[in-house]
Amino acid sequence: MADTKQTVTITTTVSMSPERAWMYWTTPEHITQWNFAHESWQCPHAEGDLRAGGKFSHRMEARDGSMGFDFSGTYDVVTPHRHLGITLDDGRKMSVDFQAVEGGTKVTETFEAEDQNAVDMQRQGWQAILDNYAAHANGQEGK
Repeated sequence: MADTKQTVTITTTVSMSPERAWMYWTTPEHITQWNFAHESWQCPHAEGDLRAGGKFSHRMEARDGSMGFDFSGTYDVVTPHRHLGITLDDGRKMSVDFQAVEGGTKVTETFEAEDQNAVDMQRQGWQAILDNYAAHANGQEGK
């Protein structure tokens, strides 16, 4: 019997071109500004080799130092300004798509849920991170 994982899809829209949205999503100096689900967390370090077969790692830590982990994986597909296909280090798959829409870019993230936490909790956490991304990206435009 095949082990099928539940997938979760979340979205946001940012008021910029897919090229700009992609830059805010993939550039380490921007990733560290938005890659956390709650203000009590931070992303002090991010690095990545943005090519098929390239690795990435984002350090996520509680601001009080009580816990932290590396969110990392491999880029399987990199279609600039349009699509990222990713295998996380725990074997789960995820994708990020950038679609031009009226007034900006729709960013859609789909990921295989893990088994430790309720799917709805995962959806909420990942959506909070995506919302932080949108707030950061939209706040950078015009600077």
